[in-house]
Amino acid sequence: MRAGRAEGFLCLALFGLCIPAANWLIGHAGTTCVPQGPCLIPVAPGIMAPSGVLMVGAALVLRDLVQRRLGLGWAFGAILAGTALSALLAPPALVLASAAAFLLSEAADLAIYTPLQRRGLVRAVAASSVAGLLVDSLVFLWLAFGSLDFLAGQVLGKLWLVLLSLPLLQWLRRRDARRGLTPA
Repeated sequence: MRAGRAEGFLCLALFGLCIPAANWLIGHAGTTCVPQGPCLIPVAPGIMAPSGVLMVGAALVLRDLVQRRLGLGWAFGAILAGTALSALLAPPALVLASAAAFLLSEAADLAIYTPLQRRGLVRAVAASSVAGLLVDSLVFLWLAFGSLDFLAGQVLGKLWLVLLSLPLLQWLRRRDARRGLTPA
């Protein structure tokens, strides 16, 4: 299906753009910016997170849509390319933490999404994204700072974007069913 593949390539491009967007946001956009540190946004009352976490949540959802439209091979290739891009764009002190967190979280997302996708798009994306955002947060914080002090903000910031995507995913699933589109 031509429309499905076009949407897949759009999701692939947006997935790739999440990485530079996250790196830009963390250094330039937030309600407060820490000198020599990240820009922060509130994710819940009294809980702040680096602004780039929003893009991580979006990347997890978009990777699932790449797999849905283009197939497992494209999704796996996107993870490898995203890992390299993440390492390339991260500040020198955070290269290992950034690349490892990206690779492991996206791999966890893929491992959970793949068997669940037959049971429904929304369920599969929600479950795989939650797993991916937990892995991303744990790995990044531990490797970057040796501490999980900011875990709540990291998880909540990513979770907001995943939750906001669920109505769109529900609409997409219904539209696909009407059009007779099937996942790759």
